[in-house]
Amino acid sequence: MGFGERLRMTVFGSSHGPEVGVVVDGVPAGVIVDLPAVQRQLDRRRPVGRRLATRRREEDLLEVDSGLVDGITDGGPLRAHVANTDVRRAPYERLGDVPRPGHADFPARVRYGPAADLSGGGIFSGRMTVGLVIAGAIARGLLAGAGVDVVGFTRSIGSVDAAVPETASLAELRALAARHEVETPDPVAAIRMDEAIQAARRDGDSLGGVVEVRADGLPVGMGEPFFDSVESEIAHAFFSVPAVKGVEFGAGFAGARMHGSEHNDPFLWVDGRVRTRTNHAGGILGGLTTGMPLVVRAAVKPTSSIARPQRSVDLASHRETTVIVTGRHDPCIVPRAVGVLENVTAFVLADLALRGGFLP
Repeated sequence: MGFGERLRMTVFGSSHGPEVGVVVDGVPAGVIVDLPAVQRQLDRRRPVGRRLATRRREEDLLEVDSGLVDGITDGGPLRAHVANTDVRRAPYERLGDVPRPGHADFPARVRYGPAADLSGGGIFSGRMTVGLVIAGAIARGLLAGAGVDVVGFTRSIGSVDAAVPETASLAELRALAARHEVETPDPVAAIRMDEAIQAARRDGDSLGGVVEVRADGLPVGMGEPFFDSVESEIAHAFFSVPAVKGVEFGAGFAGARMHGSEHNDPFLWVDGRVRTRTNHAGGILGGLTTGMPLVVRAAVKPTSSIARPQRSVDLASHRETTVIVTGRHDPCIVPRAVGVLENVTAFVLADLALRGGFLP
């Protein structure tokens, strides 16, 4: 359960185990880690204080076990975790041998047998993204020193799309999105998204959406063709986040409907450097960064745990049955996924920067 080359993370724990966390290898010695900043990133994904999130109350207080001395990396593996303090196994024990539709229960049971701990989703739970956030938040410190910034926001929830000002800076997008629990920079869409999530919860249902992440300040030529291109690495990491079912860059799938004359981004000479008039490529050509803002979007499926009766199969008796999923679940995971995908992007970019010699 690891990812990365020069900068590598290995996640550990499970949804209802004692803790979840990460081991990060490859952080150079002597790097100052802003622990309050890491905690702030964890706070963005935790449910506490969110009206629209699960009622599982995890404080997600960061504990660093090794790799730091007085807040400075010592060159060894950095191990960090948060404790699982609000665990309720009973709703999952009542499911017995009946897999929940939309969850990993069925293939995990077939592969690992009855020993698999699937309470709360086990190792397949969104709870595991705690480790991704910690690793990404540490990586952000490396990127910030090189002038690279990363920001994520909600592009859509259900059928509600945000109108995003394309000329806004990353700092402006961050400030606008932070005003709303749904993490979108569009105040009108924020109200409609909020209402849509509450309606889904009342109906015992759930919603998905799209998260967009942008990065600016990237050097030209970062990426490792052929199989370790910027797109390859980010997509690989994004699909490690539970609920992500699609990824696109720049114009993405809309580009399939364009002519080449429209999709190609004309080059310009601006302020002593090469830029492009448009950014349909999303800041990437040939798997390498162009110096334009990186733009990537992830499709996040509706939360699989819903309060409606669903058809399933009892794996012991091989009979069809009806399952009702109880417990505490998000009616929409998209707002909490914003910070996760933002930090995952930061981790990938830091790893590629180290591999390409763009960071010391």
